[in-house]
Amino acid sequence: MAQILAIDFGKKRTGIAVTDDLQIIASGLTTVNTEELIPFLKEYISKENVELFLIGEPKQMDNTESESEELIRPFIEKLKKAIPSIPFKRVDERFTSKMAFQTMIDGGLTKKQRRNKALVDEISATIILQSYLYK
Repeated sequence: MAQILAIDFGKKRTGIAVTDDLQIIASGLTTVNTEELIPFLKEYISKENVELFLIGEPKQMDNTESESEELIRPFIEKLKKAIPSIPFKRVDERFTSKMAFQTMIDGGLTKKQRRNKALVDEISATIILQSYLYK
C-alpha cells in the first residue's frame, strides 16, 4: 500500500495531510503557499509513495458549488498534467474549517495559536482525509 495525500486548497495557502503507508492514520503534514503547491507535490512524491490525491470539494449548504471551486478546477487541470500517474478524488469539505477550529479549542490551543490560519488549513486537510478513511 501507499500513502493517500489530502489537499485543502486555498487561494493563498493550501493545507496538506497524509496517511501512513497502511492508510490507517491521517496526520497533518504542512501548509504550503498555493503558488508553490505543484512543485511541493512533485518533490514529495519523488520521496514518498503516494497512490491517491484527495482534493477538498467546497459546497454550499444546498449542495451547489462554492465560489472557491472556480479556483480549484484550474489547479486540478495543472495537477493532472504535472502528475498524471496519481489519480485524484474529490471529498466534500463542508464545515472542515469550523471543525478544525473546534479541534484547536478542544486541544487547548491559546487564542493566539488559533489565529494561525496555516494550522487551520493543515487540520482541515487532516479532517478531509479522516472523512475519506473512516467512511
